[in-house]
Amino acid sequence: MESTVKLFEPIQVRSLEIRNRIWIPPMCQYSCEQQNGEPNAWHQVHYGARATGGAGLIIAEASAVSPEGRISPWDTGIWNDLQVEAWRPVVDFVHSQGAKFAIQLAHAGRKGSTYREWSGRGSVPLNEGGWQTISATDEAFEGYAAPVEMSTVDVIEHVQKWVSAAKRAVAAGFDAIEIHAAHGYLLHQFLSPITNHRADEYGGSLENRARLLLQIIDGIRATVPSEMPIFVRFSATDYVDGGFNFEQTAQVAAWCADRGADLFDISTGGLVANVQIPLKPGYQVPAAEFVSENLSEPVSAVGLITDPTQAEQILQDGLVEVVMIGRASLDDPMWPLHAAAALGVEVDYVPKQYQRSQLGRTKS
Repeated sequence: MESTVKLFEPIQVRSLEIRNRIWIPPMCQYSCEQQNGEPNAWHQVHYGARATGGAGLIIAEASAVSPEGRISPWDTGIWNDLQVEAWRPVVDFVHSQGAKFAIQLAHAGRKGSTYREWSGRGSVPLNEGGWQTISATDEAFEGYAAPVEMSTVDVIEHVQKWVSAAKRAVAAGFDAIEIHAAHGYLLHQFLSPITNHRADEYGGSLENRARLLLQIIDGIRATVPSEMPIFVRFSATDYVDGGFNFEQTAQVAAWCADRGADLFDISTGGLVANVQIPLKPGYQVPAAEFVSENLSEPVSAVGLITDPTQAEQILQDGLVEVVMIGRASLDDPMWPLHAAAALGVEVDYVPKQYQRSQLGRTKS
C-alpha cells in the first residue's frame, strides 16, 4: 500500500520489492547451543516475530563463511549444507509473513573465538572449543588472543569461502546477501590502516586494502543470480586519527558499486577498543548521509533510531533510503506496526491473528 509517509513506501533493489523502509539489521543471537552453526527454534521465533511485526526486510545475524570465521562458538554459519537445511524453515516462515530476508556473510578475523557475553570474557581457549584466529595482522585486539597473519596465498584462497557461502545462501532461499566489512571484523581489519601494515598487494594504499573486499564482491556477483542484491556493511570511522574514515568509506563503496554492490549499510566503530563514541539518538546517521552524498546507490542508516517520528525525519531529509531498527526491535518486535499506527498509516500486513489488537490502527 502506497503512503506519503516515507517509512512505509516500498523500495526496489535490483528486482527485489520490499514493502517498506523499516529494516532489521543483523544482530547476533549467540544461540547455536550445539555449536554447529545451525539455526534452531530460537532463530525461527526471533526472526519470525520481526517478520510478523511488519519489517520490510530482515538481515540475519553475522553468519560465518567458515568455522574459524565465527565470533563465538555459538554463532550461526553458512559454510556447510546442514546449515542450509537448518536455515530453510526460518527463511520460509519469514517469507510467509510478507517480509524479505537477507543474510550477513561474515568472518570475525582476530575478533573470533570469543565467549558470548553471558558465558565469559575474552578468547575461548583451544582446549575449551576455541580456535586459532587469523587476520590481516598478527596484532591482537585488546584483551583477545593474538591472531596469525594471513599469507598472500591464504588471502587469495580465502575469497572462495565467501563465494561458497553465497551459493549456500541462495540455496537456503535468502533474498539478498550482505557482506560484513564493519565492526572490526576481518574485512574491516584489511580496510583500516590501523590493522593493515601488509607489504603485499593487500596492504598499503586504499586500493590495496580494499582488494580483498572487491575480489569477494566480484566472486559473489558472478555466482549469485543477477537479480539478487548485494549489500555491504561498513564502519565509516574507527574513531581515532589515522583510521578508516568517512572519505575512505565513500571511495571504497563507490568501487564496490562498480563491481555490482547495490546498497550500503553504514555503521561505525568496532576496530579499536575503548574509543570515545558520541552515543546519542541517530549518532551514526551523519556517517550514512556523508556516504550517500557521494554515491548514487541507496544507503541505510542505523544507530539509536528508536522513535517513528525520528525515523521518518531521517528519510524525509532525503539523504538515505532506509532506516535500520536494531535494539528497539529487540525490545518491540512489532515496532513497524506500532510506527504505522503512530504515524497514521494503514498497512495491509497486520497478521490476521492479531487484527483484534491495536496493531496498525491509526490514531485519530
